Amino acid sequence: MRFRRFRRSRALLATLAVPVLVAGPFTPAASAQDGEDGDRSVLRVALVQEIDHLNPFTASFASSTMIGRMAWEFMTPPSAEDATPTGGVAEKWEPSDDGLTWTFTIRDGMKWSDGQDLTSEDVKFTFDKIMNDPVAAEANGSYVENFEKVTAPDERTVKVTTSEPQASMTALDIPIVPKHIWSKVDDYSAGETDTLDMVGVGSGPFVITDYQPNRIVKLEANEHFWRGKVDVDELQFIQFENADAAVSALQSGEVDFVNRLTPAQFDALKNTDGITTSQANGRRYSDLLMNPGAKNQAGRSIGSGHPALQDVTVRQAIARAIDTETLVDKALGGYGQQPGGLVPEIYDDYHYQPSGDEKFTFDPQRANTMLDEAGYEKGGDGVRRTPDGRPLEFTLTARSSEEFDVRTADYIVGWLGDIGIKVTKDMVSDNEMDEKTTAGEYDLALSGYGTNPDPDYILAKQTCGALPTSEGSSRSNAFYCNPAYDRLYKQQLAEMDPAKRAEIVKRAQAVYYKDAPSFVLTYEQTLEAYRSDRWTGFPRQPRGDGVIMEQTGYWGFAGAKPVDGGGEGGMPTGAWVAIGAVALVVVAGGGTMLARRKGSADDRE
Repeated sequence: MRFRRFRRSRALLATLAVPVLVAGPFTPAASAQDGEDGDRSVLRVALVQEIDHLNPFTASFASSTMIGRMAWEFMTPPSAEDATPTGGVAEKWEPSDDGLTWTFTIRDGMKWSDGQDLTSEDVKFTFDKIMNDPVAAEANGSYVENFEKVTAPDERTVKVTTSEPQASMTALDIPIVPKHIWSKVDDYSAGETDTLDMVGVGSGPFVITDYQPNRIVKLEANEHFWRGKVDVDELQFIQFENADAAVSALQSGEVDFVNRLTPAQFDALKNTDGITTSQANGRRYSDLLMNPGAKNQAGRSIGSGHPALQDVTVRQAIARAIDTETLVDKALGGYGQQPGGLVPEIYDDYHYQPSGDEKFTFDPQRANTMLDEAGYEKGGDGVRRTPDGRPLEFTLTARSSEEFDVRTADYIVGWLGDIGIKVTKDMVSDNEMDEKTTAGEYDLALSGYGTNPDPDYILAKQTCGALPTSEGSSRSNAFYCNPAYDRLYKQQLAEMDPAKRAEIVKRAQAVYYKDAPSFVLTYEQTLEAYRSDRWTGFPRQPRGDGVIMEQTGYWGFAGAKPVDGGGEGGMPTGAWVAIGAVALVVVAGGGTMLARRKGSADDRE
């Protein structure tokens, strides 16, 4: 099955262009529609992923960062057209001749949702906080590691000086927050800041007005949004226990939009009156983590990984024992792409595709030979042993709530059994998955990440600096540390020539691929559906055949328009009943949030 490639992201613009304000992919609303509830346009979006929290400094799950993109504007958000940088908080930007100082001009007349002016001091405060507070650096610290100082010479100018040239300066995926709100608190932990007092003032197309954990997040159109008030008066993100419940709500009209559909759900919704389906090559990948010997930055071993997985030969043999074509065809129902490196094919400039003998093609015979030659002999039970006699018996941690994990786990158990490795499934809740993978408490685990148009974000997660600190904070669950990779990472970050940088990025991915601390299994296609009898005009990213919901921007929902007579009114009674029923289950079970899905490593950005 062949899939269309997206347009190349023009990397030259990402580093050196100095754009002026251009019109966004949506137009301001013709009328405010601020009358009675029945006259308000309400777009209801189903969530089947947990929201970890809304603190923009620490939020890491895809659902949380998506909501953050609606509420806070970024310096140079990726455009809807092709994800190249466009004007946001900054209306123009320019590097110095030596590439060490970037000057950003803040948009004239920009305001926060409470009416106060947005100035250079807000930008400086945001960057300084991430640079100096380890808690505030949890989500986006990698972007500022190269920053030496940030100054605000006047209200409309920000200057960032870096220790080395930084090619990702127009791809800083950092929400800019209001200084007059966030400077009031000392503790930036999520529990201290997930309040409307903190998250209720923003500069994006929407403002967060209600947050009920594990139930609903409500946002209203921002009257002060610099592009003009959007046509969606109220945007609701409503959580459901699983995709089946969300699809049922879409069919009954209780929600207007659902994503992350299973292949069976997607096929069943095709050609349904009033519902339009959409598929697109996505920015997420699924991978198999193979614990390479988890350590923290102090070099102390942590977790419970099997010692045999510290041997790269074992990890490479496992990769050659996995049939990715079967996974795309069977586990994804054909809605996926064959994998390569960490950057999916959607970002073609930086995508690495191994070839020849470098590629881990499905070859059980060769995998067996590799293990034989490395001294892992089979016992009478057919299970291999390490040279010191320990059986190659691994636990595979996967999520019981995810159809892909359930199917893939069964395949992996069989495939690895064929090469003498005994695998026992450990099917856990999403909450347990997150806890185990971030602590290194696994042998093998099914995981994945969302990637960004600029490769720096996903590459940074594989550096030695992403290992957990002695306090336990970590930006990666692969626990990879290779000085050769780190050198290539730093080289690509400092390379301002787009073509040369792309080659270095691919070389870094090649090193990671060969070391195999994880093995990319698939690039997932995004499967979505919406009530086209109520809503239309959803801009896609990239334009034409891209995704709607999980974009690296706010275009998809900010550009939606209600169909005449559709998209009006408050929350349907049926949806509140459904949500209330889940809440009762939680209370009856003796917990506060455990009956709901907790976003796992696969939900991370």
